[in-house]
Amino acid sequence: MIAKGCSQILSILAIISFISGIIYMVYHGVLVLILFLVFTVFTVFSLFFFRDPERHIGGDDQDMVSPADGIVMSCTGRRVSIFMNLSDIHVNRAPFDGIVKCIKHEPGSYVPAFKKESENNERNHILLESVYGDVLITQIAGVFARRIVTYITKDSKVVKGERIGMIRYGSRVDVTVPRGCDILVSDGDKVRCGETIIARVVEY
Repeated sequence: MIAKGCSQILSILAIISFISGIIYMVYHGVLVLILFLVFTVFTVFSLFFFRDPERHIGGDDQDMVSPADGIVMSCTGRRVSIFMNLSDIHVNRAPFDGIVKCIKHEPGSYVPAFKKESENNERNHILLESVYGDVLITQIAGVFARRIVTYITKDSKVVKGERIGMIRYGSRVDVTVPRGCDILVSDGDKVRCGETIIARVVEY
């Protein structure tokens, strides 16, 4: 399955690859061959990158699942930061059932998402109101990620594990864990979006 909103860019890349291949067969130019190879490789890579497989959503109602695939960079206070490599699935999912109270986009730079300076990167904040407390999900662009795509709108009702958006070409997701929840992951842990339980409600 291809991630929502990515069919157009894949179609454009495929068309450019096809046209450059036709031109090369007619004129045999070196530059055209290079263009054909570059766009073909990038098309295949993008097809891999934009994949969006189904997931078995983990835990029960009181278990908070990871909003992203990747490696846990840090657990600071109530915030869990997850870095997504280019090989990870980049579709993000809701960690709890809830209602989207606010979506706020902030422009910024494109420093590699694993660096401290990435605090000034372009980002998208999604505030989710759950029965266990507010959850802030922040999608952060990286050096290759130049667009954050959101699938939901303000006042949307979402269920745990529902797709809420994606970040194109490498990035990071931060999520705040409500008070009354125990964080179950630590730095360096590998997590899977919608499947890995990152926190559990112990009181509310």
